[in-house]
Amino acid sequence: MKKMNTTLCEQTGIDFPIIMAPMFLVSNEAMIKAAIRNGIMGVFPSLNYRKEGELKTLLSKLNNYKSETNGLGSYGVNLIVQQTNLLYKKHLAICLEEQVPFFITSLGNPKEVIEGAHAYGGKVYCDVTNMEHARKCAALGADGFIAVCSGAGGHAGPHPATVLIPVLRKEFPNIPVVMAGGIADGQGILAALSLGAAGVSIGTHFITCDEATVSDEYKQAIIDAGIDDIVMTERLSGTPCSVINTDYVKRIGLKQNLIERWMNKNPTTKKWFKMITQLRGMKKLEKAIQPGNYNSIWSAGQSSALIDKTASCEEIINELKKETNDAYQKLHTLFG
Repeated sequence: MKKMNTTLCEQTGIDFPIIMAPMFLVSNEAMIKAAIRNGIMGVFPSLNYRKEGELKTLLSKLNNYKSETNGLGSYGVNLIVQQTNLLYKKHLAICLEEQVPFFITSLGNPKEVIEGAHAYGGKVYCDVTNMEHARKCAALGADGFIAVCSGAGGHAGPHPATVLIPVLRKEFPNIPVVMAGGIADGQGILAALSLGAAGVSIGTHFITCDEATVSDEYKQAIIDAGIDDIVMTERLSGTPCSVINTDYVKRIGLKQNLIERWMNKNPTTKKWFKMITQLRGMKKLEKAIQPGNYNSIWSAGQSSALIDKTASCEEIINELKKETNDAYQKLHTLFG
C-alpha cells in the first residue's frame, strides 16, 4: 500500500498507521529497527533498559538508524509516569536529551513529558481507558490518545472500541485517537479506521515475531490460545492485567486477597504497596519468559485467537498492510 495520510502518519512521518505497541520485557532493538525500516512506529518501554547507560546507548543507535532509513518509519518510548516508577525522572531526562520523537505515557500525569517533548517538537500520546483521564490529558496538551479498549494485552480498559473511540472523537475532534486492543489483522485495522481512529496499536501479534527473544513456549501459548483463554489478573501489578490462563495462573488465582486489597487502597500504604507489588510482578514476568520455566504467567490480549504462526516482523507488517488493502477492496464492492 502507498503511504497513508491519517493524522498519526502526518504527525509522526510514518508511512502506515501502525504502532508496534510497547511490551515489557519483549520489545527490543531488533524489533524497533524492523518497525522503522518497514514504515511503522515502533515503541518500547523505557523499563526494558534499566541498567546504567543502556537506554541512552539504544536511543543513540535508533536516532542514527532512523536517519539512515530516510524516515520510512519512526520510534518512540513508553514511560510509566506513575510515582511507583522510580526510574521515571531519570529515563525522562535521557529521552529528552536524545530528543525522542514520540512518547506514549501510561498510568499517571503526563505533564512533564508533554512539556519536555514539545520543547523540541516531539509528540506525546497518552494511554486512556476512560473519559476522565482523557480530559486531563487533553487539558495538558496531549497530541493524541491511545484508546486502550477491552481485549487489549497488558492493562486493558473496560470499554469496547466501538464505543470508546467514537466518544473520544466526539468530545475531542481535533485530537487523534489510536485504537489498542484486539487487533491482529488487516480487517481489524480497517475497522478501527472506519470508527475514526487515526491508527492502531498492535502488541500481542509481535510477541510471536522471530526477533522477540521470549521463550518458544510463550509464543506457542499465544498461537494456541482462544478468545476465552485470556483472563484479567490483579496478581501482577494490583491493576487488572490480561494474561493467558495457564495452569500456574489458575493455581495462584486472579484476585488479590483482602489484606492486599486494603493495602492497595489505604492512603498510607498504597504507594509503597503498589511499588512492591509491581516489582514482584516484574520479577515473575522476567522468569516466565525464559525457556523451561513452569511458573508461566504470560501477558497477551484476546487477539491471540487470530494468531496461528510465528513470522519475522517484516512479514507480519507486510501481511497487515496487504490484509488492510484487501479488506478495503472487499468492503468497497459492497457499496458498488
